[in-house]
Order: sequence, then structure tokens, then C-alpha cells
Amino acid sequence: MKIAIDARSATLHHGTGIGTYTNNLISEILSLDSKDYYTLFCTGEFNSAFNKENTNVVYSSGRHGGFYEKCYIPSQLNRFHADLYHIPQNGIGLDFDTKTPTIVTIHDLIPYIMPETVGKGYLERFLRDMPNIISNSSGILTVSEYSKKDILKFFSFYPEEKIFVTPLAANSNFKPLDKNSCKLYVDHTFGVKEPYILYIGGFSLRKNVLGIIRAFSKVYKDLDKPYKLLLGGPLKDEGEKLLTFVKNNNLEDKIVFCGYLEDDILPILYSGCDAFIYPSLYEGFGLPPLEAMSCKVPVITSTLTSIPEVTGDTAILINPHNINELEKALVTLLNDEQLKADLSERGYLRSLEFTWRKTAKKTLDAYKKLLSNTQLNGVT
Repeated sequence: MKIAIDARSATLHHGTGIGTYTNNLISEILSLDSKDYYTLFCTGEFNSAFNKENTNVVYSSGRHGGFYEKCYIPSQLNRFHADLYHIPQNGIGLDFDTKTPTIVTIHDLIPYIMPETVGKGYLERFLRDMPNIISNSSGILTVSEYSKKDILKFFSFYPEEKIFVTPLAANSNFKPLDKNSCKLYVDHTFGVKEPYILYIGGFSLRKNVLGIIRAFSKVYKDLDKPYKLLLGGPLKDEGEKLLTFVKNNNLEDKIVFCGYLEDDILPILYSGCDAFIYPSLYEGFGLPPLEAMSCKVPVITSTLTSIPEVTGDTAILINPHNINELEKALVTLLNDEQLKADLSERGYLRSLEFTWRKTAKKTLDAYKKLLSNTQLNGVT
């Protein structure tokens, strides 16, 4: 096979879900497959693991649209006689006139389901381009069975057999660390000496962080320890509103905003906490609960969308629209040392079932199946 991949998101979206996915997927594919030939469109400083004997790195502009995606990349695909072109970032950048069969990764359809939770510019582009992206894709990868159902719900004309589920994984640095050492780091960095509960994942409305704050404010007096709540994410837009809410309700001594957190710090915060809370209203996959489970942390999360596919029965699942359920779960978990230990161990074992190698193997299988399909040149 001659496979081309748009690898630009590995650099452009470093630290985001799509950037992590792109970087890990390509690294693992190249580690697994030395027989086929790969052309990677890169920008900026890319992962050295991309340099293999069977790869050809082509530099491209990091900007979407215009000359590079309409002319340059299609001409390179023709030049290298690519059998298949993979676009990992929701199909953004697909030239609808390309003659090269293209497979795209659609991570989720949040702009269709919760449009109020995404930026105006991204929303307009997503709603404008997604119907054409779906129509012009020879195959689709997505990250959960739930996301697959959403794609079929909104684009019922698309053949189900050309949609492949390739679950994500936590990075290898997410692993159990010494709890006392992690708590010392948190004390030194954020001034938190007390045991703490953790949320990481940004402050979009769909993340339901206000629900966490309200639930915690109701029950912290009922907890056996003087817990603090740590919230990780860049303080902008909705984050600023949450900070104002905390100040107006005199909760500043109980709730700490940690700001943007680099990836290498996250395992420390996970490993030092007593519980991770993630009552999201919608997820295409739900990577933070899996990261927490990988660090042997008990998890309280949502019954909705794809999250139960990740956690199975190894987390406390609550209806995120019901704040009483979240309050009860907090008290039940945090006041029961045996339950915390049980969920920590079972969640960790569950997390081992998700690896980037498995993601890459499923992706390679999808490539091969599509290329062996005699109808590859068009969606029927």
C-alpha cells in the first residue's frame, strides 16, 4: 500500500485530543508496518519517530484552505501515486475534487448536537463542510460506537460498513505514581496541602463543571476529610465565569483553579488525588477518565454518550443532569476507603485494555479493507 497521511495536527494541535491522536497513531502505525510506504504531510517540528525508511516527509503549510490543500497536497498525492489519503482532523482540509480515495477520522459531531458549546467560527465551518466531507470520504474512522451512531443518525445515506470504530488510548506517561510525592508537588505548586478531588478537561459548557462546583459546595461539609476541589483548564470565557461564581459564593478557600496544565504534569495531579470527577454531557470518547483510570484513580463520571464504553462498570456513573446524583456519589465514594481502593484497581485493569497499538492495528485493518473493496472509488 501507498498511504498518505495529513500529519500536521501532530504539531499544530499539540496538547489537544486531535494532536495527541495524530501523533500516537502515526508513530504506532510506522512501528507496526515496515512493508507499506507512507507519505506524511508535516509542518513545524514533528516527531522524530516519523522518520522511517518507508516514509517520505513532505513539508506543507499549517494553514487550512487555499493553495496547499486545493493544489499542492493533491498534486503530491498524484506524484506519489497514493492509494489512500488519511485526514485525522475531522476531515478538515479535504479537497472535494481529489481523485485519491480519502479516509477521514470524525471524532465527534458536537457542533450538530451541542452547537452552543463550540466557537462561532468553528461551528460555521464544521456545519458548512461536514456534509461534503462525509459525502466525499471513501471511509470514516471514529473513536467510539456512540460516535458511529451519531454519524449514521445525521448522515443516514452513508454505508455503515465503511465506518470503522478505532478507540483511543491514554499516553504511556499516564501510570500510577507515588501518591505522597505527588501530593508534595501539588502542595509546592498550587499550595494545596489537603486531600483533593480533581477535574481536568477545560470549561466548555458541555463539560458541566458548574455542576461539579455546585455539588461540591453542597457536600464538602459531609466529607470525612477536609477536601479541596482542583479544576484544571485555561481560564478564559466560561472559565472566567466559573471563577466569578466561586468568588461570589465565597468558595475560594475550597476550590482551586490550576490553569492550563502541561501534559507531563497531569499524571502527577491524577496520582495525587483521591477521586477524579468528569460529569460531561457529551463526549466522542472521553479520554480524561481513561487517563485517571490509568493512574489508579477512582472515577465519578457520566452515564451519557460514549463514556460508559470507556469505563465499563469500573467507575461510578451518574446522570450529569441530576446534581443530587453527583452529590450522593461524592459522599459515597470519598467516605468509603474500600470503595476507593476497589474502583482504583478495577479501573486500572480496565485501562490496560486501551492501547495506541490497538488503535493503530484497527486503523491499518480499515486501510486494507477499504483498499480491497472494489467500490473504493466512490461512496454508494
